[in-house]
Amino acid sequence: MNPARKVLAIAFLFLASSGVAVLSYVALHINRSQPEYATVLPAPIALPEFSLLDHTGQIFDRGSLRGNWNVVFFGFTHCPDICPATLQQLALARKRVAEDGKEFPRILFISVDPERDTPEAMASYIANFGPGIAGISGSLHELTKLTKATGIYFAKSGDLDAAYSVDHSAVVLVINPNAEWQALFSAPHNIDEFVNDIPIITGRDI
Repeated sequence: MNPARKVLAIAFLFLASSGVAVLSYVALHINRSQPEYATVLPAPIALPEFSLLDHTGQIFDRGSLRGNWNVVFFGFTHCPDICPATLQQLALARKRVAEDGKEFPRILFISVDPERDTPEAMASYIANFGPGIAGISGSLHELTKLTKATGIYFAKSGDLDAAYSVDHSAVVLVINPNAEWQALFSAPHNIDEFVNDIPIITGRDI
C-alpha cells in the first residue's frame, strides 16, 4: 500500500471508530434519560387541596408536598402482604440509590383505613421500615379528595367488623416538588425498577 492510501485508510478507521463511540454515547444517554418501567404522565396533574395528619400528629397538606420529590403508596397497617412488601422494597431501593451517591424522594405511606390508622398507629408501623418514611392518615373526607384525584381505589372487604380488610390500588405514585402527580409504577413492584427509574424521573441520575 502506498503512503497516501495508508494515510487515508488510517484516517477512515479513526473516523469510523469515533463515529461508533459517539453513537454509543448517544444511545446510552438516550436510554438512561427515559424511564424503563414507570409510566410518566403526558403532563403533570396538580393535586387538590387536602388536610391530613402525619405520624407525629402535624398537619400534612398540599403545601407539605412542595419543594421535595415524594413517592407515595396508599395502604393500611393491617395489610397482610402487599403493603409491608412494597414499603420494604421502597426502603431498600432508597438505600441502594443513596449508596450510589444519589438522592431518593421521601417515601409517604398514606392510610386508606382512617378508622384504625391513627397517627400513633402509623408511627409504630413505619418504624419497621427505617428512616425516610412518613405515615399519613386523617379523615375519610380529606383522604378521598386525594384518592379521587390520583385514581386510587379503596373499599372495605370481608366481614365488616373489627377484623375487616381493605381492598386498594397498589400503584406507587411519584409526586414532583410542585405538588403534581408526575409518574406511577404499577404492581407487581420490583426494587431494581425503582432504583433504575426514580433517579431518572427526578432528574437525579448523575
